[in-house]
Amino acid sequence: MAAGVVNIGQRDSVALVRSRVWTSRAFRTLAVDARSLRESRPFRRLWVGQLISLVGRQITLVAVPFQVYSLTRSALDVGLLGIVQAVPLVCGSLGGGAIADRFDRRRVLMVTQLCLAACSGLLALGAFIGHPLLLEIYAVVAIAALVGAVDAPTRTAIIPNLVGVDRLPGALSLNIVLFQTTLVAGPAIGGLVIAHLGLPAAYSVDVVTFSAALTAVALLPPQGRSSSERERPVAAILRGLSFARRQPVILGGFAMDLAAMIFGLPRAVFPVLAATTFHAGPQGLGLLYAAPGLGAVIAALTSGSVARSKRLGRIIVVAIIAWGLAIIAFGFASSLWVALLLLAIAGGADSFSAVCRTTIMQRIAPDELRGRLTALYFMVVAGGPNLGDVETGIVANAFGAEVAIVTGGALCLVGLGAAALAFPSVWRYRTDA
Repeated sequence: MAAGVVNIGQRDSVALVRSRVWTSRAFRTLAVDARSLRESRPFRRLWVGQLISLVGRQITLVAVPFQVYSLTRSALDVGLLGIVQAVPLVCGSLGGGAIADRFDRRRVLMVTQLCLAACSGLLALGAFIGHPLLLEIYAVVAIAALVGAVDAPTRTAIIPNLVGVDRLPGALSLNIVLFQTTLVAGPAIGGLVIAHLGLPAAYSVDVVTFSAALTAVALLPPQGRSSSERERPVAAILRGLSFARRQPVILGGFAMDLAAMIFGLPRAVFPVLAATTFHAGPQGLGLLYAAPGLGAVIAALTSGSVARSKRLGRIIVVAIIAWGLAIIAFGFASSLWVALLLLAIAGGADSFSAVCRTTIMQRIAPDELRGRLTALYFMVVAGGPNLGDVETGIVANAFGAEVAIVTGGALCLVGLGAAALAFPSVWRYRTDA
């Protein structure tokens, strides 16, 4: 009897140890590779500084559509914010990548961060004075988009030189964690600040948080080009476009993401849904903007196996399918909490897609073209949603918010299918090929 009890106890102990080992291995497989944060002090400083600064930036990105809808009560006017940002963003991205490849990227970031802080300061000043003109808001937003078209690709192009090739997939995943975390914290905080302190305070928080990014950038080592070659601006832009044109995997990823963002991102109707469908006010609006980011953060933190996968192209296709289906279901949601859950699922799918697309592009792009390729990527991931705002605003103004969401999700899937047929190399892509 005693021997039997001992054997049972030993078996239980062995089973417990095996369970812990399996859990530990599973965690290491799924968890994002965070070694770049531990090993690279410059990357860690930049990551933390941008985390603080982008939270403030996201507060402004909630405050602007809220202010526009408060002034006009028009979903179309909110949607037009997209075209106001898309045009300077596209134009700025073409030259922004060449700037990032030609000049010291640290100095470029210092200038762009100061300019973005000035734009937020102008919005704060307008809110303090009273009710600004709609055209004044559009003008400041357009200038900020133009500056952002230089700032964002420059920040991303710095990363490979700070962490090295071996740590690049993990660092890019951490960068997505950073951005998506701000998409959660910024809108949630922004909704509370707008509701209790008003728009001037919301814009002022954004201005103050830029100090963290400026400090982090100032402490970076110089990020100048190792080559003394200096191309003419037009030639530099054309060389970047020519390289991208010869990479069907990159072009296919761009096309698939554009289909998802132009048709399947209904953020232009979030103010309408918060005010009418869900009756949730500014706090509910903040939650709607934050929900996709929350799902994306969870996905990015568990993207270790995705980043190490050899079949990144197939993950992109499956993730965008999941995005489109979640958005269609979101269009039928009548409960705020159901809507938030569906948006979180969509955000998680987009995060997996973004990890794969970014990893593919940074692996393919040589350092002397990395700024230009990153600028093209930014033009897609930021310009697509802005064009999507216009599409959603037009359809919502004509047929209602719910129709705009459901049809947009369906068109996202149609566009994905067309892109997959046009660029089959995305589905076939292997990192070891």
